[in-house]
Parts: sequence; structure tokens; C-alpha cells
Amino acid sequence: MISRRAFIRGGSFALVSLGFAPSFLARTAFAAAPTRRAKRLIAIFQRGAVDGLSVVVPFGDADYYKGRPTLAIGKPTSDDATTAIDLDGFFALNPRMAVLKPLWDQKSLAVVHACGSPDATRSHFDAQDYMETATPGVKNTGDGWLNRYLQARTEPAAPFRAVALTAQLPRALQGKASTLAVQSLEQFGLRGSQTAPSFESQYAAAADQILNGTGREAFDAMRTMKAADPTRYRPEHGAEYPRSAFGQSLRQIAQLIKADLGLEVAFAEVGGWDTHVNQGSTQGLLGTRLDDFARSIAALTTDLGDRLADTVIITMSEFGRAVRENGNRGTDHGHGNAMLVAGGPVRGGRGYGRWPGLGADQRYQGRDLAITTDFRDVFGEIVARHLGVADLTPIFPGYRADEARFPGVLEP
Repeated sequence: MISRRAFIRGGSFALVSLGFAPSFLARTAFAAAPTRRAKRLIAIFQRGAVDGLSVVVPFGDADYYKGRPTLAIGKPTSDDATTAIDLDGFFALNPRMAVLKPLWDQKSLAVVHACGSPDATRSHFDAQDYMETATPGVKNTGDGWLNRYLQARTEPAAPFRAVALTAQLPRALQGKASTLAVQSLEQFGLRGSQTAPSFESQYAAAADQILNGTGREAFDAMRTMKAADPTRYRPEHGAEYPRSAFGQSLRQIAQLIKADLGLEVAFAEVGGWDTHVNQGSTQGLLGTRLDDFARSIAALTTDLGDRLADTVIITMSEFGRAVRENGNRGTDHGHGNAMLVAGGPVRGGRGYGRWPGLGADQRYQGRDLAITTDFRDVFGEIVARHLGVADLTPIFPGYRADEARFPGVLEP
């Protein structure tokens, strides 16, 4: 329960919520059923097509090593920290992602193998658009699947209900439902000079014109965030975030969750996965990226503590990489990929999805990992079983969501 008090200052009326919560949240909290626990989704997009075969290594498939004489990750051995980390006797984790192995052991991390879009495009732009709109092959979809989820809920709108820690609002969150994109929470405290108006004043004026005054509540939240001083945030439970842009975006997501501002959907992204040249395996470009990626997610799950019980984290990328390495010691655009799903509600410690094999006659178009799980079935399971939406039709237009196709990463 949130305590409140009203006071009059300078002839104006203000409603203040004690304990780091703005007025809109107080109303939402009192209106909500007291037994409903907040459920959160954190979506992470790896832009550029990450090489899933180097993230979750199919060391039990001999064709993996045949196709990658210089890039393959070594089979797990007990005395070599540079080889893959065994997960289940067939699949292993890239050693640069070792910090995520405890999550697997705690059954809070799962993998969906051979997952992706049924569309054949190898265009980064199109494939990302299709994944974020959840309408593969359809270019004129007006909104993103996460925004359609927000539209399907009946909870009162809250400015911090859906936040992207990005420079621009991602396609997944574009649509009729109110969402927010900001690179840094410190931007909420920016002030203008005598000649240049502040970010807050410019945005507030525009929001009032477009939203008929509801933008004012957004700035109730922004002022509350500024009063809390984001620069003073200290992660808990020994969590150490990398200083990278991605690490800091996950740090700020944790801060928003702990601030109890009604965050329901968070979005973060990290690029640099288009490894056509000098990809490397445990070292080099890919290894460095994976190290930052894994340490950032590990810090987030540690920092959230008990709040991880109501949180699902999902990673995605527009498509995978080709099975065979190219002549530049890199990999070209592929098809199927691996998705990671973490959090308290996850049935972790195991992989999901049928493995199609990497033999030449098993590959998609003779070159790529084939897809056996449509990414919409992963999204659909999270929306239905974690976020509690029964009718998935408006969220995934043109696709018949069927529980029989859910991979099973969450409890029914």
C-alpha cells in the first residue's frame, strides 16, 4: 500500500506519493486487485544477427566441426577454460558466457534451439522489422508486438509502464499504447539555459498538445525520478555491471523495476553481431561481445534479487549465421538461431525445440541451421503464460497461436 498526502503550495494542488512513487502510480495501485502480482518482461535485441552456433555450441553434432575448421568452439574439457561449458552432453555454452552457467544450474535459464522467422530474407532491416512486428513477410504492419500486448491489457496507463533504454523507440514498442524511449534516466533531469529551453519543457508542451494534458502525468514521474537522483543508484547483492552502453542500460532497467514505477515491459538492444570478417571464437570480436553481453545479463539477474521471481528476460536476433565459416574467417547471414530465456518463471536448466542437425542435407537451403520453432510461439508463450493474456489473436495478427506449439519454457 502506498501512503499519500495532499498539500497546497503557491495556490496549486499537488498529490505526492511517499516512498518514490508518483501520483498516477498511487491511483493505479489502489485500483488494482490486491492479489495480482506485477509481471515483467525484459526484451533484449541483439542487432546484426548473432552467431547462435557460437553462443550455444552443438558440440555433439560432428558437422559443426566439419563446417568450422578455425571458428568452432572446442569440446568441453574439465581442465581447459577456453573450451565450451557442457550443458547437457550435446550442447554447451561459449566459455566467454561462463557467468550465466549458475543461472542454468539454478534452472532459471533455458535455451530455445533452431528458433527464428519462417521468412527467408537475409536483409537485416527486413528481418528485424518482421521480428519486432511479429508479422514475418508483411512490411506494412503499423505497430509492434509489444505495443499490441500493451493495448490488449486494461490496466490504467502509466508513463513508465513500457520503457526502451534506446536512442529511438524500437519497432516492437511503436503503436497506440503509450511507451517511452530514453538512453539515460539522467536525461529526465536535464535543464535548459536562458536561451535554450529544457528537454522537459519542450516535451511537456508537445505532450500536452498531442495528448490533451496527459503528458503532465509523465512529468510527475520524471520529476520523481529526478528527485531520486539516478546517479546515486547502487546495485545490490554484489552485482557488477559492465561500463558498456548495454551494461548500463540493463542497470537502469533494474533501477526502474526497483523504483516501483509500474514498469511492465522493458527493452534494450546491443549491436555489433554482424561478424563477416575475423569473427573469432572465444577471443576476438565475437568473444568480446559475448563477454559483455553475458556479464550484463548476469549482473541484472543478480541485482534484481527477489524481483527476478516475477520477471522473464528474453534475447532475440533477426537471424543466425551460416553453418560453414567463410573465406574471411567469419560467418555470413544465416537462418535459424538460439534464443535465451531467463527468470524466475522459466523452466530452466534444459533446452527446448527440436534440433534439425547440421548435415548438408539437413540445412536450410543447404547452408543454414533450419528453423523448427517459430519465434512467435516463444513470444506467444510468454504473453499467455507469464503476462496473462488469453486471446493472442490481436497480438499476433495472421498467425494462429496454438499452445501445442509453445516450446514449454514456462509452466502452463
